[in-house]
Amino acid sequence: MKGSQGYRRRTRNQRVAPRDRGKTKISKYLQKFKEGDVVSISIDPSYQAIPYPKFNGISGKVVGRQGRCYYIEIKDGDKKKDVIVAPEHLNALRS
Repeated sequence: MKGSQGYRRRTRNQRVAPRDRGKTKISKYLQKFKEGDVVSISIDPSYQAIPYPKFNGISGKVVGRQGRCYYIEIKDGDKKKDVIVAPEHLNALRS
């Protein structure tokens, strides 16, 4: 059988730190960011809607919102890209 080429391929084994296993924290889900905040993308595989795995570990600046998600401006090579990421996959670096 041919292997899946889907959106979540190679994400099954992404690790969650042992202290963070179990129930997901509601504060992580409800955190707020302002435009201009610098954040890091850190995929939490316990949630379904994950950003594209290529962007895991990359930091960028919050440039806008769409619903409860945020537009994060990152640099991918020589290009600037806007990635839509839910707050449960973001960690604040500095305001």
